[in-house]
Amino acid sequence: MIAAQALAKRFGAVHAVRDVSFEAPDGRITALLGPNGAGKTTTLRMIATLVAPSGGHARVDGRDAVREPLAVRARIGMLSDARGLYARLTARENIAYYGALRGMEPGAVEASIARLADLLEMRPLLDRRTDGFSQGERMKVAIARALVHDPPNVILDEPSNGLDVMTTRNLREVIRNLRAQGKCVLFSSHVMQEVSALCDEIVIVAHGAVAAHGTAQALLAQSGCANLEDAFVHLAGEALAP
Repeated sequence: MIAAQALAKRFGAVHAVRDVSFEAPDGRITALLGPNGAGKTTTLRMIATLVAPSGGHARVDGRDAVREPLAVRARIGMLSDARGLYARLTARENIAYYGALRGMEPGAVEASIARLADLLEMRPLLDRRTDGFSQGERMKVAIARALVHDPPNVILDEPSNGLDVMTTRNLREVIRNLRAQGKCVLFSSHVMQEVSALCDEIVIVAHGAVAAHGTAQALLAQSGCANLEDAFVHLAGEALAP
């Protein structure tokens, strides 16, 4: 489980995150939904120990992200908004390198790569250099890299950015499979269709703070709107109103 409590982050005079609190339980898909610049990526980076919070706390399976960063990193797999791969390495070598960084034995790494190749339908890619891969192919390698150590918590930052329709559909099936395995899945998005198709819980973030939190049906009831897009505009607009 991932929990944020009053998370805040300042970069000089800029309040990137002001007050974000929520819980993302195991076996559920939780989305941070908000416009660009709302603070979603900074929130995820604080949870993943990549950025130190200016205030508040983030915990992963009860471990504090500031006091126990190594324990937190061991329990998460993160797909960041930067998909950077080592272009001169094959897909297999990229994934194996991250497995080695996680302290996995070579046999365990190879077994994990075989499992992920089936899950992500990427066997034909494994022994090709990643230089020249399409966006969808790069995404598959980046997800496999994040999942190589079979983490109980998975963080995905705007995972469908730049993907075509077929690859996006495949990605959704992968995310549903992670939920079926009982993992905590937390991802950020500003794509309403993606959120409505996948999420059990939705956290609407606006101007660095949580504007609303609940299931899609609960947010519709709270806003009095007939669809999620209108509910988002209404609830986020209330948060931004003077």
